[in-house]
Amino acid sequence: MSNKTRVSRELNELRNQLSYSKRIGFFLGAGASKAVGIPDINTLTNRINDNLDGPQKQLFEKLLLDLEVVAKPNAVNVEHILDHIRLIRRITLDKGEKEFDTIKGNVAAELDKKICDEIYQIISSEEKTSDCKTTQKYVSWLNWLSKDFTKEIFTTNYDLILEKSFEKLQVPFFDGFVGANESFFFPSSLETNYYSSSQGKDFIHSDSPPNSWIRLWKLHGSLGWFWVDDKKSERIIRVSPAAKYNYKNNELVIYPSREKYDSSRKQPFIAYFDRLKYFLQDGEGLFIISGYSFSDDHVNEIIYNGAKFNNRIHIICFYYRDEDLQKLIDSDNIHMNITAYSPNRILTGGNEFAWEEPKIDEDTSDLVLKFWNQPDKHLELGDFNKLVDFFLICTGRKEKFDREILV
Repeated sequence: MSNKTRVSRELNELRNQLSYSKRIGFFLGAGASKAVGIPDINTLTNRINDNLDGPQKQLFEKLLLDLEVVAKPNAVNVEHILDHIRLIRRITLDKGEKEFDTIKGNVAAELDKKICDEIYQIISSEEKTSDCKTTQKYVSWLNWLSKDFTKEIFTTNYDLILEKSFEKLQVPFFDGFVGANESFFFPSSLETNYYSSSQGKDFIHSDSPPNSWIRLWKLHGSLGWFWVDDKKSERIIRVSPAAKYNYKNNELVIYPSREKYDSSRKQPFIAYFDRLKYFLQDGEGLFIISGYSFSDDHVNEIIYNGAKFNNRIHIICFYYRDEDLQKLIDSDNIHMNITAYSPNRILTGGNEFAWEEPKIDEDTSDLVLKFWNQPDKHLELGDFNKLVDFFLICTGRKEKFDREILV
């Protein structure tokens, strides 16, 4: 790859886009949470394996081997295992007298619940020691942006780092759940906001909640969600994570599998995915992706279709590794309105460039000095911590944001 582009030019262009964009959305993957101390999916898988014992550990390790073919080119992780055992549960109806792939239905159900309990314990423990300053700065910056349009965050993370940051800063957010005791998902609350265009201008029509409330859509579930069977119907409730022990017999709602898409247990996942489609396919806007390695085919399809069919949406991806940018290029989904940054390369305007090493002197801009790693010769915006700092610097108010968070 002989073509190169200047770091300063691309970062200035990015700053301009952030300055002029009104409608803005984010997609945060596991890398964003890992940046503040939450284990990524591979670390989580290893720790769950370490915590299991007896027959459940043997079955877990057997599935790690059996599912290698399914996971390629990625390594097998706990999400692949949950996907497989939930398929078994559907086939066997959780019954001990039925089995599939030599696994009985009740055994699959018990392992499912145990894995989700371990996920809860591990992530909850790490949240207590994680550094939330980055997410608090991010929330503070997002809340500071124009309130003429809604701001939406889509995430595949189960942790509660964002929710805790919203509450710490007393920034209102909305996730489609309503109620005070056992908050329940209310699908129609997601359908009241929509965009339309007239004479080249975008308008938002809203019945609830106010535009100033940031929207948070958790596509893979959350540590605070539980399935409750009240004999009339099975439903999802959202409670304080500390209340988990009042729901010991209820399953945690973590759905990184196909059941998000084709199970009768479809809410709120179907509504959230529809919301993602609407955001990407309707109107002008900026959609920023951080910490996501494009490992969910259903999400990928929605993102690529948004870029393909709406040339007024600009999608910007930040990768921690060059290999993840290469996956995008190899997917043959390069569109003019997708820009992707990685440590040593950039995809922009449908073309791939290497970074031209900047000359560092007294005239070098702060954007280059702060986000170009001179010793290792690479750009650092793939690190969510650095990306948030970039957002703050672009406002010209970074010191003020920093002081507010440290108080």
